[in-house]
Amino acid sequence: MSDIFTVTPEQAGQRLDRFLCTCLPELSRARLQALIKEGAATLNGRAFKPSQETNAGDVIALEIPPDKPAEAQAQDLPLTILYEDDHLAILNKASGMVVHPAHGNEDGTVVNALLHRYGALSSIGGVARPGIVHRLDKETSGCLVVARNDHAHQHLSAQFAGREVDKIYLAVTYGTPQTACGTIQTHLGRDPHDRLKMAVLPAPAGKWAHTDYEVLHVLTGDALVKCTLHTGRTHQIRVHLKHLGHPLLGDATYARKTKQTHAPRLMLHAWKLTLTHPVSGQRLAMEAPLPPEFRPWLPPHME
Repeated sequence: MSDIFTVTPEQAGQRLDRFLCTCLPELSRARLQALIKEGAATLNGRAFKPSQETNAGDVIALEIPPDKPAEAQAQDLPLTILYEDDHLAILNKASGMVVHPAHGNEDGTVVNALLHRYGALSSIGGVARPGIVHRLDKETSGCLVVARNDHAHQHLSAQFAGREVDKIYLAVTYGTPQTACGTIQTHLGRDPHDRLKMAVLPAPAGKWAHTDYEVLHVLTGDALVKCTLHTGRTHQIRVHLKHLGHPLLGDATYARKTKQTHAPRLMLHAWKLTLTHPVSGQRLAMEAPLPPEFRPWLPPHME
């Protein structure tokens, strides 16, 4: 079944890919351009180019093919395990490793490595994301919990949703916040100007997000900052610290590298994670060792 859009006089004169972006904000412009080039869209019954301009009365039909997630395959890849039993595992995810297969990263992910190690994981996340309770960005390192069966997955997901999981991150910021500690509370959502980014939005748009921060050490003007998450929004720390005026070092999405101290990677590490075991009921407190890239910014007692 196709989505049908008719161009009004007010919408005439703009590129067709931009017109479709306004009609389908959940799809990126790049995705729409790819669909047009693949022949999934027609203009008055004919193929067209993304750059073609709209005219009043034009009828655009778009057929969006359903997603077909491929079943993840087991791969023998290195993993650093902080804790494991028959119900869950907590990893120290390496920077640069994607959590689960997706377009452009079909293998070499944490899920591929987990399937090789355990053979099976919980089924709740589907064939492409088995066992995945929460995610870390590709360049973020540190504590990541995965579920080995459906009971554990349901229990752990409820803890994250109920904000019963304690999450502490370490970040290195460009420049130093004016106050040594503070709270950032905003609404976060998709950037209206770039669908690949998140942004602070005026309420009630987006979702409420809460981050507490504390400056631990300052080196040549940049700062090691401890961030405590009370919510788990996409790119929350990265956007909140940019909103504070101090984006993360090495952040190619939210900071201009030309103005930053050089950093070998995105300087964000999921340092500590505390949750309740889904079967025993005991609290598990995990700490992921600090990566060597953070060493130049560490105070002496943390080295």
